[in-house]
Amino acid sequence: MEIIAKCPECGRTWRLDGSVADRRIRCKHCGRLFKVPKPEQVPKAAEVIEQAKGTIYVDEDGKTYG
Repeated sequence: MEIIAKCPECGRTWRLDGSVADRRIRCKHCGRLFKVPKPEQVPKAAEVIEQAKGTIYVDEDGKTYG
């Protein structure tokens, strides 16, 4: 299985082996550490993102947008 992951910092996408699912990886471009979800977690994550559109968004540092 192949996973396509997008870095939340720089936006670069990476094609990764399925073995990285549910692990933290470091972006090869900017060095940001982020977690790759398990395949079964992706639909729930997509739902949360869709619900957040048009509302206030709070990032990891506590900054609010919207």
